[in-house]
Amino acid sequence: MGRRWFTWLSIVLLVAGGFASSNAALGDSPLRRAAFAVRHELKVMVPEGAKRVRIWFVLPQDDPIPGEGAAQQVSDLRVEAPYPYRVERDSEGSKILYLEAQNPQEKELKIVETFNLTRSEVRSNVDPKKARPLTEAERASMAQYLGSNKNVVIDDSIRSLADQIVGDESNPVLAARKIYDWVLDNVDYWVKDPKNKKASPVGSSTYCLKFRTGNCTDFESLWTALARAKGIPTRIVYGSFFKPEFNGYDLDASYHCWATFYAPGLGWLPHDVGVADLYHGDVELTPESEVLMRRTAADGTFGPDPAKVNYYFGNLDERRMVWSIGRDLMLRPQQDSEPVNALPKAHVEIDGKVHPEGAGWKRVLTYRERAE
Repeated sequence: MGRRWFTWLSIVLLVAGGFASSNAALGDSPLRRAAFAVRHELKVMVPEGAKRVRIWFVLPQDDPIPGEGAAQQVSDLRVEAPYPYRVERDSEGSKILYLEAQNPQEKELKIVETFNLTRSEVRSNVDPKKARPLTEAERASMAQYLGSNKNVVIDDSIRSLADQIVGDESNPVLAARKIYDWVLDNVDYWVKDPKNKKASPVGSSTYCLKFRTGNCTDFESLWTALARAKGIPTRIVYGSFFKPEFNGYDLDASYHCWATFYAPGLGWLPHDVGVADLYHGDVELTPESEVLMRRTAADGTFGPDPAKVNYYFGNLDERRMVWSIGRDLMLRPQQDSEPVNALPKAHVEIDGKVHPEGAGWKRVLTYRERAE
């Protein structure tokens, strides 16, 4: 099968039965909901002679978005673990399972979490008329969401670019949308052209700006750097998509992230510029890119669709869940390593050193859609 340009006919076929097109079109229609039975497994390979194994394993969160308490409901959470564990919170307040093993004799430690999840679509009022700029008191209280992280870099070049994009716009919603549109116009998700594009391994604003490509974390890191440079408090949220294609399969379908930004008068508002890019611009398909794009979206659809682009500014689909929030995390009890870049899965240390994903540990996430 050779390359082919995505036609509007194929778009119509792909989006049939998909999301509502925009806030206006959503109107008063009921929020979409989805329910899942989830099995979440972590396997840690223990090297010979290990004396101290420390594991921080993400847990499902109850209230991922302030003001949207019903967005994610967790019930019947059970944990199977080979050693005593406890529930702690990281520096952003996300719940996390902590387990420590001294002089373990096992070659493999396995932790299994099972729970039921009910997830609701999130719709936010992004009416800019209800928003206003931050006060100085608000700016001071949200300082941690306005500064740099290790891989979310706010320097003179980012400030200059943010000024060019936003101009003299002071309304945070309108400014946020300008940055959202600029990222969509200037950055391509790597799955659109996997032979020539790739993502950074850490979610880097600098990489994304330099190479004009990346994955969800690269997109959100760049968007966050630009937004914070214009005084818009922003947080990056890490979670998982529950894609229909992987329903019932034992695998790790990686992770997904998106952002929330704060607009006084409206509160925290979500957007997902990474997924929105799958619906922005012309797409030249190859067999490889077609599979990757389908597997990147929540519902398996992709291709030019302005309504979907509008939807993902302020709204989130229901086929996702939240594991953690934030970058440069400090864990409890405190890790021996430097701040954790992000925590979409787990952090493992053995004898004071980071134990790497892949060679050191593996996460398996299985979900089965169920009736509420």
